[in-house]
Amino acid sequence: MAHRVTLIPGDGTGPELTEATRRVLEATGVGFDWDVKHAGVDVMEQAGTPLPDDTLASVRQNKVALKGPITTPIGTGFRSVNVALRHELGLYACLRPCKTYPGVRSRYDNVDLVLVRENTEDLYAGIEYEAGTEQAEQVIAELNRLQAKQIASGSGISVKPISREGSERIIRFAFEYAREHGRKRVSCVTKANIMKFTDGLFLDVFRDVSQEYPEIEPWENLVDAVCMGLVQRPEEFDVLVLPNLYGDIVSDLTAGLVGGLGVAPGGNIGPDSAVFEATHGSAPKYKGQNRVNPTAMILSGMLMLDHLGEREAAQRLEDAVASVIAEGKAVTYDLKPSRDDPTAVGTSEYADAIIEKLEA
Repeated sequence: MAHRVTLIPGDGTGPELTEATRRVLEATGVGFDWDVKHAGVDVMEQAGTPLPDDTLASVRQNKVALKGPITTPIGTGFRSVNVALRHELGLYACLRPCKTYPGVRSRYDNVDLVLVRENTEDLYAGIEYEAGTEQAEQVIAELNRLQAKQIASGSGISVKPISREGSERIIRFAFEYAREHGRKRVSCVTKANIMKFTDGLFLDVFRDVSQEYPEIEPWENLVDAVCMGLVQRPEEFDVLVLPNLYGDIVSDLTAGLVGGLGVAPGGNIGPDSAVFEATHGSAPKYKGQNRVNPTAMILSGMLMLDHLGEREAAQRLEDAVASVIAEGKAVTYDLKPSRDDPTAVGTSEYADAIIEKLEA
């Protein structure tokens, strides 16, 4: 039976990347019933919002979505479609695999790690008080009443909530992913030596949950040491689980290890729904030029196949992508040794080469 999936083309170069990915996914032989919905700046004027209600309703109903890059509107009061989707659908887990593929320019070989980022808590929870406002001063006064360490009047305040429940579900997600995918180690990345009651709680939960997975080695890491370790010996890391802020920063670092955001897929997963998307932006200046590398979005489609239980198709797709990149012939300009190589192909032609591998 075909999988009913919400397909959100996005804006900028999003529609081109989405179309390339759709064709490649269909070439795996897996059946899809695409429910095409729209979001982004291109629908703002008509819908009055970059995330129309019917798009959100479609994802809720279908429970799985594949989304192209979307531009965050400037000066509208709307933070971002990505953030709104995570909030509305409870997508608490951000999954970011980072893997080296021969043929992609990188300083490293044999990197194959998975970053699991908590999506809802920490300093990104959006609980802030603007410096100089009455609310900020009230918060400062109350905190100063409760503690010896005083906060200067006129400070801006951000709140860092980390709960036991939120920590447990993301840490358990990381261990379950490791178990299901034959991973050997899960690293808990915090700054628990300094933030003892927030990061310290996250680490305590990690220690408790890890005991339920005796076949998986638990590592405890400080985020600053992890950043150094990733640069020096990234091949030692396997699955990393992090609170929200560290996950955002370290996920871009790990993408840089393997060639950049152009080859970095992503998925945001909750208890009922999942949205898969490339982790890069919409690059509107390249819109309509059939030029942008679709690898990140195609590999996000691979993650979606895995999530849908189509593991064999997911592996065939990844193998086809890796083969095309390794051959280095039918690849986009950024995957060539020189970015001005005249033999570089476009977005669509690159997808054609992957499809040819899948159908061989």
